[in-house]
Amino acid sequence: MTIVKTPAAAEEPPDTGERHRLSVAGGLAVLSLDAMASVAYGPEAIVLVLALAGGAGLGFTIPVTLAIAGLLVVLTVSYRQVIAAFPEGGGAYGVATKHLGRRAGLVAGASLVIDYVLNVAVSVAAGVAALTSAFPELLPYTVWLCLGVLALVTGVNLKGVAYSARAFIGPTVVYVAAILLVVVAGLFRSEPAVSVGHQVAGLQTVGVLLLLKAFANGCAALTGVEAIANAVPSFKRPRVRRAQRAEVALGALLAVMLLGIAALIEKFAIAPADGVTVLAQVTLASLGDGPLFYLVQFATVVLLGLAANTSFGGLPVLARLLARDNNLPHLFALRADRQVHRYGIAFLAVTSGLLLVASRGEMNLLVPLFAIGVFVGFTLSQAGMVRHWLTDRPAGWRWRAVLNGFGALLTFMAAIVVTVTKFGEGGWLIAVALPLLVAAMEWVNRQYARIGRRLEIGRTPMPPKPRRSLVVVPVQTVTRLTREALSAALSLGDRVVAVNVTHPGEERQARAFAEDWDRWDPGVELVRLFDAHRRLDRPLLTYLRGVPEPHVFVLIAEVEPEHAWQRMLQNQRGAVLARALRRGADAVVCRMRFRV
Repeated sequence: MTIVKTPAAAEEPPDTGERHRLSVAGGLAVLSLDAMASVAYGPEAIVLVLALAGGAGLGFTIPVTLAIAGLLVVLTVSYRQVIAAFPEGGGAYGVATKHLGRRAGLVAGASLVIDYVLNVAVSVAAGVAALTSAFPELLPYTVWLCLGVLALVTGVNLKGVAYSARAFIGPTVVYVAAILLVVVAGLFRSEPAVSVGHQVAGLQTVGVLLLLKAFANGCAALTGVEAIANAVPSFKRPRVRRAQRAEVALGALLAVMLLGIAALIEKFAIAPADGVTVLAQVTLASLGDGPLFYLVQFATVVLLGLAANTSFGGLPVLARLLARDNNLPHLFALRADRQVHRYGIAFLAVTSGLLLVASRGEMNLLVPLFAIGVFVGFTLSQAGMVRHWLTDRPAGWRWRAVLNGFGALLTFMAAIVVTVTKFGEGGWLIAVALPLLVAAMEWVNRQYARIGRRLEIGRTPMPPKPRRSLVVVPVQTVTRLTREALSAALSLGDRVVAVNVTHPGEERQARAFAEDWDRWDPGVELVRLFDAHRRLDRPLLTYLRGVPEPHVFVLIAEVEPEHAWQRMLQNQRGAVLARALRRGADAVVCRMRFRV
């Protein structure tokens, strides 16, 4: 046998989708905005708790932030290892499924789905909150502003991940530079540029529970750290190396910004105030109330709005993995051009939009819910990596196992504290939604397993055998459409039958059809059916159940209009009949389009 190598086969075609994938900078812009933008609300979450103990409590801002930064280091190192171990993406889902079992993987996957949805809602709400803080007259339009930002980010992502990377690199650079400017300027100031001091009353004493609660609240700043590990396939080659560099860069930038803001909060004695965010107060103290203040606020608004892009980059990839494992409908694995998972993007946009409407765009109602699902995923990922090191035992496995085990302990404690302290403030919603989502994925998996058994997937089928077939063609009039349908039917089956259904009051039309048919005489058997209840599908179904052929086709001929708007002129009889036949008969339904 001679094989002729064509030019197309001689040289491997380039990966046309590679140009739509992410570089390191693009990965930071697309997948890290959530984590970096959390600087705007993470420190504030700490201060809100510590302020309950007055000035003494606020003095623990830096120690609590240092603890969070330490956990950030642990997570960054861990997810760098996850990227290498699971280059197909999935993060906590992939780790938990392989090392802790399928059920643990489903819990991790469900927690990540909830995390991504809440990230979109929190980021958009926080961005709009920063905007309304600078321009209070926009406050009545909070919900509409949230939905507008959500629609904008959704539209950008539907154009492709690489496009969104190019679009978001600029705002990301401006935001990081603005925060670093605030930190550097504030550290060099001996006193605040604008007085932002507030009196705080100590309502509680500084105890372990208060510090744990502050730590758990502040860990909201760690959300999004796992997004890069979840979306490794979105990076350009070499994917693992680029994703690891992006993860390390994210950890370093986030740690510097968090510690810098915490240092300024203590230095300038910043306390929570109605209508002004903590970050805005820090900016006022560092830069004053001039143009630079509005530049920082505007950069924060933009990046908080765009931080939702982390979810739009991560959730569709996670959904594809869940669908690949038969835990979500397979349509979530479909990709359009530009490497876009449209169904995952649509699901994310709709669910987060509903959350924004239900919460009226209030960030503080959503942030407590945000952290619970995140920590569940963190804990399972860390525990799975411990099992990974204990099983494979590569060089240095002991210290790696200890590091991941310590991280799992910290994130588990944070999850417990946040769930208990926020249960009555909406935390119960996550406690209910998480098991419900796991149960739903279990149900989807069982349905796919049942269908797989019926289709005998994994088994070699018997050789195909020809069977005598019947083609049934519903007809109403004698036209060119009828001729084309019968011509197609004659080429498909052994026997062709035209079926005409009449109803009461149609005697004149029935006689006219019979006369036209006799005059035409196409050489095809005609069966006349009558239904007193003016139904089209029921008499045809009854007839199909009585035919002797084991293999039956029903060929429905329809006109394909020249213009889309002309579809409203059609009676949709073919669509109604096709749906009824698929539900009530074993026949193969064919819809033949006749173009006008």
